[in-house]
Amino acid sequence: MSATTVTTPQELATANPLDDARAQLRAAVELLGYDEGTYAMLATPRREVTVGIPLRRDDGSQEVFVGHRVQHNFSRGPAKGGVRFSEHVDLDEVRALAMWMTWKCALLDVPYGGAKGGVRIDPRRYSPSELERVTRRYTSEILPVIGPDKDIPAPDIGTDERTMAWMMDTYSVSCGYTVPGVVTGKPIALGGSRGRASSTSRGVVHIALAAMESRGLTPARTSAAVQGFGKVGRGVARFLADAGVRVRAVSDVHGAIVADEGIDIPALEAHVDATGSVVGFSGAETLEESLLELDVDVLVPAAVEGVLTAENAPRVKARIVVEGANGPTSPEADMILEANDVLVVPDILANAGGVVVSYFEWAQANQTYWWSEAEVERRLAERMLTTWEQVNSYAGTRRLSLRSAAMAMAVERVVTAHGLRGLYP
Repeated sequence: MSATTVTTPQELATANPLDDARAQLRAAVELLGYDEGTYAMLATPRREVTVGIPLRRDDGSQEVFVGHRVQHNFSRGPAKGGVRFSEHVDLDEVRALAMWMTWKCALLDVPYGGAKGGVRIDPRRYSPSELERVTRRYTSEILPVIGPDKDIPAPDIGTDERTMAWMMDTYSVSCGYTVPGVVTGKPIALGGSRGRASSTSRGVVHIALAAMESRGLTPARTSAAVQGFGKVGRGVARFLADAGVRVRAVSDVHGAIVADEGIDIPALEAHVDATGSVVGFSGAETLEESLLELDVDVLVPAAVEGVLTAENAPRVKARIVVEGANGPTSPEADMILEANDVLVVPDILANAGGVVVSYFEWAQANQTYWWSEAEVERRLAERMLTTWEQVNSYAGTRRLSLRSAAMAMAVERVVTAHGLRGLYP
C-alpha cells in the first residue's frame, strides 16, 4: 500500500504558536478584568536560557546544536515541563509551550509553574550514543537552572525515559549523589512512577469519555479519529478502542489510514512496531483526505501545535475535539468551531494527565515511597474528572467555551498566588 499524500501535521502547523498562546492569555485577562501590567507579567517568561551543544559524531566529525530552556512562571511552585528533540524547535515554540504548562499545572491544581525545553535536532538521524552525548551536554549547560526544587524536566516529542535517565545521571554526577527527583518520566528501575508512560493518553481518554457523555454519546455508538500515533496518540487510540469507541482513522508523520468499521488497534500497534509507521497496515485503507476533516464524532489532534486553523476549521465534521497535543487549535479556528457547535476540550485540561502523574512521580521520589499502578491510575482519574466537572460548571454558569473557562480559572489561580507572594522590589 503506498503512502498517502495527505499533508503532515508539521506542514499544517502555524508559524508561531506563541501568538496563539498570547492571544489566549489576552482573552483570559480581559475576561477577568485584569490590567495591562498583569498581562505583561504573565506574557513574559521569568527566565530563558539558550545554549550551544557541540557534538562529536561517531565518525569523528563535529556539529553544534542549539538548545533552549524557558521557565515561564514560578508563582505556584518550581517550574515543570518537557524536553523535546525536534528539527522544528525554536525559541518562540518553547516559550508558548512553557506558558501552556503554567496554565495546565494551575488548572489541575498541581503545585508547579510552567517550563519547557528543546534541542533543534532530528533524533532519527543520530545514533543512541550520539543522542546520549547531546543529552548530557544539554543537561550540563542548563544545570544551574534545573533541580528538584527549581525546574523538573520530563519527556516530550523525540525524547523518552532513556533520555530522562541520562539527564538524571548527568545532574546526579554533578551533585555527587543520586537525585531521582530532578526529572520525571524516568525508567521505573531508576525511580520512575508506574503508570507514567501512559498517563497523558489515559488522561485524554478520561476527558474524551466525559465530553462524550455530556453530548449524549455512548462509546459503542461513537466513532473517532486520532491524529498522531506517538507517545500520546497511540495510547489514546488503544484506550478509546478498549472503551468501545470505533477508531476509524489514525495518522502519523508518514501518512494516514482509515477503516469504516474500526481499526484493530492491537494489530496496528504490532504493525507499527515492525515497520515504524501506520502506513501499509493491511487492516485499513490509505486515507486520501484530511484526517482532521473526516466524518467522525470525536477528533483527537495528538501530534503538534497549530493544525486546526481558520482555513480548515469550517470543514471539521466532528462534534467533539479533544486536544491531545499542545496548542493544536488557533484562536480563529476556535471561534469557527464554537460557532459550529463543536465542543473543543482545551489542551490544558485534556492532555494534563502527563504532568499530573509527573507530579505523583516527583512526590514519590521525595518520599522514597512508591505507589502501585492501580493507585496512580485511581488518583489520575480522580484529578482529571474533578477538574472536568469544575471547568464544565464554570463554563456553564458564565456561558463560556471550555477553553475560555479553563484559561480563566488557571490564570486567576496564578494571579492569586502572585498577589499573595507580592512583587519583589
